[in-house]
Amino acid sequence: MRWFVRKVGWARFAGLALLIALLAVRIADPVFIERLRLQAFDTYQQINPRERLGAPVAILDVDDRSLAEVGQWPWPRTQIAEMTLKAMQAGAVAVAFDVIFSEPDRLSPENIALDNPDLPQSVRAELRKLPPNDEVLAQAFARSRVVVGQTSMRNAGSGEAGGPAPLDVPHAILGPNPDRFLLRFPDLIQNLEVLENAAAGHGMFTVLPDPDGVYRRVPVVMQAQGAYRLGLSIELLRIATGGEAFAIRSNDAGIDGVVVARQLIRTEQDGTVWNNFSPSSRDRFVSAVDLLNGTLPPGRLAGHLVLVGTSAIGLEDFRATPLGLPMAGVEIHAQVLENILGKSLLYRPNYAIGLELAFVAGMSLLVIIMAPMLTATWLLLVTGTLIAISAGGAYYLFIDSLQLIDATFPVLSVFLAALLMFSINYIREEIQKREIRGAFGQYVSPDLVAALAKDPHQLKLGGERRELSILFTDVRGFTTISESFKEDPTGLTALMNRFLTIMSDAIMDKNGTIDKYMGDAIMAFWNAPLNEVDHARLSCAAALQMMVDIDTLNAVRLKETEGKAVPIDIGIGINTGDCVVGNMGSDKRFDYSALGDPVNLASRLEGQTKSYGVDIIIGASTAALVEDEFAVIELDLIRVKGKLLPEHIYALIGDESVRKTQGFATLKAANEAMIETYRGQDWAAALTAAEQMRAAGRALSVDLDFFAALYEERIASFQFAPPPEEWDGVFVATSK
Repeated sequence: MRWFVRKVGWARFAGLALLIALLAVRIADPVFIERLRLQAFDTYQQINPRERLGAPVAILDVDDRSLAEVGQWPWPRTQIAEMTLKAMQAGAVAVAFDVIFSEPDRLSPENIALDNPDLPQSVRAELRKLPPNDEVLAQAFARSRVVVGQTSMRNAGSGEAGGPAPLDVPHAILGPNPDRFLLRFPDLIQNLEVLENAAAGHGMFTVLPDPDGVYRRVPVVMQAQGAYRLGLSIELLRIATGGEAFAIRSNDAGIDGVVVARQLIRTEQDGTVWNNFSPSSRDRFVSAVDLLNGTLPPGRLAGHLVLVGTSAIGLEDFRATPLGLPMAGVEIHAQVLENILGKSLLYRPNYAIGLELAFVAGMSLLVIIMAPMLTATWLLLVTGTLIAISAGGAYYLFIDSLQLIDATFPVLSVFLAALLMFSINYIREEIQKREIRGAFGQYVSPDLVAALAKDPHQLKLGGERRELSILFTDVRGFTTISESFKEDPTGLTALMNRFLTIMSDAIMDKNGTIDKYMGDAIMAFWNAPLNEVDHARLSCAAALQMMVDIDTLNAVRLKETEGKAVPIDIGIGINTGDCVVGNMGSDKRFDYSALGDPVNLASRLEGQTKSYGVDIIIGASTAALVEDEFAVIELDLIRVKGKLLPEHIYALIGDESVRKTQGFATLKAANEAMIETYRGQDWAAALTAAEQMRAAGRALSVDLDFFAALYEERIASFQFAPPPEEWDGVFVATSK
């Protein structure tokens, strides 16, 4: 397992685990998944409902107007008989009742005589001589092609089980025994026996809703009280086409279809069909009162299959449909007939689940495989494309071939896979940010770390060329300090930690990057890894802050040791120039560092602080960038060890507040005069300027005695042995 995880990567492994879980959920098919699928199928029909193309199907409707004119329901069976005969006379091919006559007619003459003992005996006798209403209706059925409706109590063990066995309907089984696949209704509610015997056909009008209460599927064949039964609409079609036997075609997977009227009606494995609904239309309905009153337009029922039912509001025979609007139950049966005649039934092929699982696996795998290699934008685009393909493909199959293929679970799976991969990518980025913070948190300021973590692309690994300001600092006389701790080496460690902490804080407070610690020395730079426009200014500000903090540390140490501590004195060199900065080292270990000639010069400048008796020396490129903001004076034109070209070097002696003082103006003028006369070999003027510079430095609390003495010593040497005629004023440093 560990080998597999390493091989595919933990992100893809997590994606594969999710995919396996999704496939298992789809195979289990819990109710909420089924509801999503059914709602998708509803959406297909709502977007593109079936058009009603004038199929010869009519509904003889006991509507509100019929109840108002004829009387309350149920009507006398003689009225039903009259309506049946008139329907046949109007040209109906066959009539099916979406109502059931399971009890004797209470309005039958013998029942009226029995219920009214106060009637004259002669009247009661005459009433008893009249034929019962149920027999009148049976005679009407016998003279017509009528299908009586039957229904089920739906729940096993409820109702009047054990009633008369239902009349057998001629049938054949094409394939293995289908009983285990069929919907089974153990309790059957039938019509009166006289009506059952007189009818040409017997159909079930029981329709079961899906788990969400919507009526989408209609059973066309089922088993009721041990007998095979066709649905009401299919039985009506069978009787209308001659009443031949029907056949159930089955296979090992379930019911494949029902053969009625010499045509195969494809079904689900349980013998149901998906109704392809069109909106409810009054064109399907014929008001029963119009037929009874003779006001029905001629030919309205001619050649039609007629379903008798009710749309009256008070009878509450309405069902929820996929189109989102309730529909009379009889109209659902009528639409089944329309679909069969128009070959427009919806069909969910037996390969649907396999196709959906393949979609889930294929599209999710594509996301899982590609996600680690894609940016968020591209992953979002790929995910959206796959979702569009899944949804669009399923809808196309619905439009093109009336197939019901579920797009919701593939879409959900791709979405969840993409969400997981997005989350993993986010976690990976967070880990990378933490690694970046860990890698640079010891070298750069928290603000820089935060900015770099926010946008890691600002860090170009492997090295890049950019202008840096580089700072080197070193402790002067460290050997003397070390000797003072020879009996307390841990004390020396503690001191160096205190020293390096304040040095590091000064650098990081000014957004610098610490390159490395070299014993008591530090190398730092600015303008990498993030851009710093004022990198030269920040480096100089950090150097001045270091000097202030060192003075503070020395004062504290003198107080702690009662004046016995050896003060720490440092020198700082700063230079600015183009360098290569990035991760330098091997593939096993590397450091974020800077390389280049400006780095070497910065190191040499730090070494020259002892030679010139100043704390901070900056290169000419740095001075050019900061001389308008800091107190800077030129020191010399020097050729440091290891370089061929000379470099103007400068002393950084204060910040902007010092630069703006009159004292610094006096000092700078004296310094410039000394440098100019020295290079012009006017030794007397140079000595005078040196003394003036020394005095101006003392007035400004800047110790330039050593620097002035250095020039005085050089001038004395040149007075004794003048420089050659080609002398250019360059001093060649012999030490680092």
